[in-house]
Amino acid sequence: MRIGILGTGGIAARHAAAIAEVDGAELVAATSRSFETAQAFSARHGGTAYEQLDWMLGEADLDLVIVALPPGAHDGEVEKIAAAGVNLLVEKPISLDIGRARAMVDASQKVVAACGFMYRFGGAVERWDALAAAGKTGRTGHFSGSFHCNALHAPWWRDRDMSGGQMVEQLIHIVDIQRSSMGMPTSVVARAANFHHVDTPGYSGEDMSAMIFGYDDGRIAVLHASNVAVPGRWMKGWQLVAENATGIFADWNSAEIVRTEGDISSEKVAATTNPFAAQIADLRDAIANRRSPRVPLSDGLATLQMVLAARRSADEKREVAL
Repeated sequence: MRIGILGTGGIAARHAAAIAEVDGAELVAATSRSFETAQAFSARHGGTAYEQLDWMLGEADLDLVIVALPPGAHDGEVEKIAAAGVNLLVEKPISLDIGRARAMVDASQKVVAACGFMYRFGGAVERWDALAAAGKTGRTGHFSGSFHCNALHAPWWRDRDMSGGQMVEQLIHIVDIQRSSMGMPTSVVARAANFHHVDTPGYSGEDMSAMIFGYDDGRIAVLHASNVAVPGRWMKGWQLVAENATGIFADWNSAEIVRTEGDISSEKVAATTNPFAAQIADLRDAIANRRSPRVPLSDGLATLQMVLAARRSADEKREVAL
């Protein structure tokens, strides 16, 4: 599988390292808004640097393009790649505009197109999903999740018009775990503020937030985030409370799953999966077998609808229907 990367920032480097771990996958090309940046990336990770996406598509004989652009920078690239018949992995969030996100999904119907929600490939997440699919957990009635850090990140990340803010750009991973476990909610109430970085130049997103998703049948999900916590420490986790089991997740590979029906029993999961590599391997097999990927691009649209509705709720200080 010959792979090209569009956008050569930090997340692209994670993908490049993952590609190197996957049998039958090779990074052969990269392009970016800056040719010099693309050249430096290729010097570190391999492949040929291209000045333009069109040239990369025309010359590199690609099977897959990983789109690692900031969400606010999308301007028809996904549609162009799909029109060229090349398969796609689009980093989350796939856009900041629902209309453009829907256009991406519609344009990608004839290729294998995935969204970069790599958390779903973690060993602990997969174990819970397997138990749920086997009917062992029962329905999840309550979900809680959080993402706390303290970093300025890249300039584009601080700019809400480019990143969407922390709820949209970071917390979306855990919102996606919620949606994949519980389905689409019916409404959301959220609050957000720029509490600590209001005087930081270029910082227009929120640095603390909370959201509550509701379901018509009474199920509830509560998520919160901040960028005012411990510097250098990435504190994220989530809990699923289901009818017959509770899952306590420290990350995608580490969890305690407690069976709560009958005799209480506890299972510790401590996997070592690289979820970036696992998603690349899934795409390799999906392309070879012409099947859907485990995390299709349409999932990127569905979860984007949730976080944008939460952002709107916070902006307008009211409940928003989904």
